[in-house]
Amino acid sequence: MHRCEMDSFGFLASQKALEVSPVTVLATDQPARTAFAPHAHSSAQLIYAISGVMIVRVAAGNWVVPTGRAVWVPGGVRHEIQIASDVQIRTVYVAAEARDTLPDSCHVILVSALLRELIVTAAKLGPAAGHGERERRVLALILDEICVAEPLLLHVPMPCHPALRELCAELIAQPSLEATLQGWAERAGMNPRTFARAFQRETGMTHGVWCRHTRVLLSLPQLAGGASVLDVALEHGYDSPSAFTAMFRKVLGVAPSEYFK
Repeated sequence: MHRCEMDSFGFLASQKALEVSPVTVLATDQPARTAFAPHAHSSAQLIYAISGVMIVRVAAGNWVVPTGRAVWVPGGVRHEIQIASDVQIRTVYVAAEARDTLPDSCHVILVSALLRELIVTAAKLGPAAGHGERERRVLALILDEICVAEPLLLHVPMPCHPALRELCAELIAQPSLEATLQGWAERAGMNPRTFARAFQRETGMTHGVWCRHTRVLLSLPQLAGGASVLDVALEHGYDSPSAFTAMFRKVLGVAPSEYFK
């Protein structure tokens, strides 16, 4: 995996532009298996995948960002970015004082057709010092659309309890692993009932729902890369493509064959 420093992502130039305008957009293409080391900065970001899949990691969990979606990262939140497949990224940098109603936590949004065109247009604008009324309206409307966008359930919440967090990290690293409540409870040194209560308290999900949800989200990079549903199903702990497809539809609302259209 190729690890990059954040300045190769154009970060310093974008921060300079924010001194003139509260919003700036940076366009960059990144190859699969690129990783941006953990970092934080004062401005917020909307990291948008025009094509491809990214995984954004923070202490509280992982956000899977497939084509047509974007992840919002507030200023000051330490995060890292893993490029799962060749990706075209448009990053909207937002100054801290730009809008009081901006989201205050990480989440993924579906980028509407309007927001997509606004971001693509803004990425082509010249230096902020030369912006006229039209350019300022485009940037202001981007903020409007971010503020009203509905979050999507593309988050893999991570528990804080060390034993639970270790078990979850193992499944994320190898989704085909067996993950029964009884087995995980024994490894965590708890009885199953205590484990189940602790797991739901820490993640907001039951153990079974978390495992199914996580495996579906982790399948997105392979599916985006063209892997077959059969291969992905087996790699993520399912006995058959039909079982995987049924769970995929339950979590994301459509079959795998429809998701990236």
